Amino acid sequence: MNNAWTKYAISEINADAQRSADTHLIRLPLPAFPGIFIYLKDESTHPTGSLKHRLARSLFLYGLCNGWIQEGTPIIEASSGSTAVSEAWFARLLGLPFIAVMPACTAKRKIEQIAFYGGRCHFVESACEIYAASETLAQELHGHYMDQFTYAERATDWRGNNNIADSIYRQMRHEPHPIPTHIVMSAGTGGTSATIGRYIRYQGYDTRLTVVDPQNSVFLDYWQQRDVSLRSPVGSKIEGIGRPRVEPSFIPDVVDEMLRVPDAASVATAHWLESQLGRKVGASTGTNMWGALQLAARMRDEGRTGSIVTLLCDSGERYLDTYYNPEWVKATIGDTAPWTAEIARLLR
Repeated sequence: MNNAWTKYAISEINADAQRSADTHLIRLPLPAFPGIFIYLKDESTHPTGSLKHRLARSLFLYGLCNGWIQEGTPIIEASSGSTAVSEAWFARLLGLPFIAVMPACTAKRKIEQIAFYGGRCHFVESACEIYAASETLAQELHGHYMDQFTYAERATDWRGNNNIADSIYRQMRHEPHPIPTHIVMSAGTGGTSATIGRYIRYQGYDTRLTVVDPQNSVFLDYWQQRDVSLRSPVGSKIEGIGRPRVEPSFIPDVVDEMLRVPDAASVATAHWLESQLGRKVGASTGTNMWGALQLAARMRDEGRTGSIVTLLCDSGERYLDTYYNPEWVKATIGDTAPWTAEIARLLR
């Protein structure tokens, strides 16, 4: 083992963290919900443009400290795009080769960003194929398979250390309701929901964690049934979230509630958010916000006040060819008009 190189690599990653400011917490004014404050933690402002920058940093540090990543080690990852973009960025920082294994339908912009950071893509037809293909490549190239779906929940220090949960509560200190009534999070690996859920319990907060799940994902069914053998024959159409199998990083016992979100509702809500923020957001953010609106409506009906925090996962500029292409949406997602009308009804 080259200890000198490992020390250098860890120092480089820690220096990057110090150069990055915290992400913004945006309060979304919605007069239809009096006394209920909704916030979006904007993870699109990371250097690689998404929430996955945090995960990639943690996975690299985890691999380095475990001795799995050495000087020159090829890095292989199974990803629907955003994690691969962030890992390609860190691989370039350390001078390591990087290969992303992803479905062929991944957004073109993400593929271009991986290439921009010096990585390359290995495509498979189905999301179900990414795991085996990644393991095979790692064996053939004597590389390290990052395996975000296994290690996401254990690579991040959930007790604090400026993780995303710690950041949310620090930024909420001076708000009208500083302890959120709800935090809403979608699950890709399940790592972020595990970090937030564990942190809430560790700190003794009364916040409830709600995980929203898109169509064709097994997380909600697993949360209800605890059957680890569950499989979906097709992958999620909302990039970055939802999985066709139960991932090891999804920890169901830290989740208080789960909601199923139709794909068309996710896309409709993302488009509606553009009108509120003045910029585009990804469909996973639409999934998160749909869940937040449902909880806000429930609180309003119950005569309750409080705060709801969710995540703005990435920018919609990555999805101009898909979620912001009307023809693609019509052919792949379906009619979003009923869900747009439902949002309008909630906000009346």
